[in-house]
Amino acid sequence: MIIIQPSGGLCNRMRVINSGWKLAQKRKEKLLVLWNCNQELNCPFDALFRPVSEFKITNIRSVADPRKLFYQKTARSYLTNEELLAHRCPNGSLDETYVRNLKKNIYIFTWEWFYPAEDYHLFIPTDLLQKRIDNMTSRFGSSCVGVHIRRTDNQPAIGKSSTEAFIDSMEREISQNPDTMFYLATDDTGEETRIRKAFPDRVLSNQKRCLRRDNKEGIQDALLDLYCLASTRKIIGSYFSSFTDIAADMHGIPLMIAEDS
Repeated sequence: MIIIQPSGGLCNRMRVINSGWKLAQKRKEKLLVLWNCNQELNCPFDALFRPVSEFKITNIRSVADPRKLFYQKTARSYLTNEELLAHRCPNGSLDETYVRNLKKNIYIFTWEWFYPAEDYHLFIPTDLLQKRIDNMTSRFGSSCVGVHIRRTDNQPAIGKSSTEAFIDSMEREISQNPDTMFYLATDDTGEETRIRKAFPDRVLSNQKRCLRRDNKEGIQDALLDLYCLASTRKIIGSYFSSFTDIAADMHGIPLMIAEDS
């Protein structure tokens, strides 16, 4: 069996689970995901996604959970970020010889992906969340561009992707297509105010969203933003943001990173 404990935020966990599923397929082993509800992401898996048949999900609420400790102590191979990165090939996949030589009962604790994600079919939003997503995307039309402005604690994104860089990119989109609308996802209400002022009557967003990650409502609103961004025709995103990357990867839509020249 492969036991994986994905860490970090929503998109990091999705990438880790996708990677774990690929590893399980390669080794023809079952996959168990330990989904830790903590300050980074305090929401059970089944409050976000429909049940999955490909692997088993166990929600835990502490790193001292007896089930987690049992799996960790009985594992014959224990893989961390450093171990995975040391054996990840330039194409993003784990070295085949390394994979073959791993002992059974593998425990993986990481926020790093170790196989490229080809699709995200494992993650289907709950019926309630899908209804909210559909209600929002029904307003997009054919000319909606996604905009993801990452702020708070992401210093690389703050340093590289300024508000001015986003505004410049959005203005170029309008110059190419005067009918362009924008779906804005951001964790900073001040940024939303600036963008709405710069582009009156062109910005859609989940204005009643909760920005906290330590409760269920905040994570559900983040998932709404992710799937709405993925439903646009193109994304203007933030530097060094897994949220930006996965929103584009989910449906293979064009991605442009807003960067200061």
